[in-house]
Amino acid sequence: MGAAYRLVTVALVMLTTMIAFEAMAVTTAMPRAAEQLGAVGSYGLAFSSMLTAMLLGNVLAGSWADRVGALPGLYAGQLLFAAGSLGCALAPTWPVLLGGRVVAGLGAGLVVVTEFVTVGRFYPAAVRPQVFTWLSAAWVVPSIIGAPVAGWLTTTWSWRWVFGVVLVPAAIAAALVTARRAELGRRHTDVTDANDSTEDADTLARDRADHRRAARLGLAVALSAGAVQLAIHEQDGSRWWPVPLAIAGLLGIAGTAPRLLPAGTLRAARGLPAVVLSRALFNASFMASVTFLPLLLVLVHRLELTAAGAVVAAGAIGWSVGSWLQGRRTATGPAGRARLVWLGALALTVGTIGLTVAAATSAPVLAHTVAVVACGLGMGIGSTTLSVLVLDLAPGHEHGRASAALQLADVLGSVLGIAGATALFSTRYAAGDAGVFVVIEAALAVVAAIAVVTGMRCAPSGLVD
Repeated sequence: MGAAYRLVTVALVMLTTMIAFEAMAVTTAMPRAAEQLGAVGSYGLAFSSMLTAMLLGNVLAGSWADRVGALPGLYAGQLLFAAGSLGCALAPTWPVLLGGRVVAGLGAGLVVVTEFVTVGRFYPAAVRPQVFTWLSAAWVVPSIIGAPVAGWLTTTWSWRWVFGVVLVPAAIAAALVTARRAELGRRHTDVTDANDSTEDADTLARDRADHRRAARLGLAVALSAGAVQLAIHEQDGSRWWPVPLAIAGLLGIAGTAPRLLPAGTLRAARGLPAVVLSRALFNASFMASVTFLPLLLVLVHRLELTAAGAVVAAGAIGWSVGSWLQGRRTATGPAGRARLVWLGALALTVGTIGLTVAAATSAPVLAHTVAVVACGLGMGIGSTTLSVLVLDLAPGHEHGRASAALQLADVLGSVLGIAGATALFSTRYAAGDAGVFVVIEAALAVVAAIAVVTGMRCAPSGLVD
């Protein structure tokens, strides 16, 4: 928030706020929307459909930003996000609401990656940890205030109002981006590396071919993830095709996603590959947990939506504290930051185990609150640090591609985590029974524990302590 960066920082914070409200506050209202539209069994699809669309937006944004800068992606992303949110607010049926989520997700995918590129090109490396602290903090207000407010709006008026109010920060963000488009288009000299040079026609042609290839692969990943979601949505036992469709979707993800990620990602090779894989594991565990936590509190504990939203908000407090802590460690270098990653994963594991135990023992709501705070703390320390590491480890001229890879792993991890949880829920849930939530949280605790191992490999081999 120094004078040289203040206005651009405010613009980026507003962009993050609108995405955060969609992701966190809407979570509180979704149980009522699913109930009124007759789609409780497809509850998880409302989240995974948006995340699936974000996959395509992430990939397209990386190629787009490396070619023409961040501004076009920012503008297009905001427009799509606003249109999708409006569609959800007016949706007469569940399929229409899902369509709105897809449009909003595509816009969010464009915005998130172009934000990363802007941070890499505008801010010097020394202040990027603090910038990401601000961006993480932008998740806190929508989560602390937005989630209870969303519950109140849903109870007092309608869940549709929750989607409608998202248009307010979207409009403010669009105005700020337009007012400061010159600053957002600038490139800071710190990101220019020794390999940057004037590009000839052959190089530009190769780049365009690479970008087209990335777009095709991104579309294939999104369609494959969508196939998995559709198969889970339709698994009622009376149809034969959901299982082979799910298998085809998983094979499609396995065959295309690794080609968009740094070499060695699936085996957690040291450095950038381990960073990307760790981000996927963090999000698979946390996002699936917070997606189904309100449903547990409403269906099993019979909490009002406002109270359930307050529990989810507690996770945002932990995230804020964790993000602040990592932002204070500005001189540790990649090796020290890798340590923060696995410590964050350890906190996430402990918190998710706490959610498992709380669900299994019918513990008071306070126990769920403490556990979700621990989960948020782990995300703030570990996941935010991964955002810093990806810019530290990637060359400046590849920040767009590296940021897109990180966000692809981010969203794909969330999609697969929520898809797995949705599959378990739809096949095992019985009214008033917390057993399925125990199984879901136990599986997610294992995912978080794997992130502890991959987090230890985030520093390049030459920088390991």
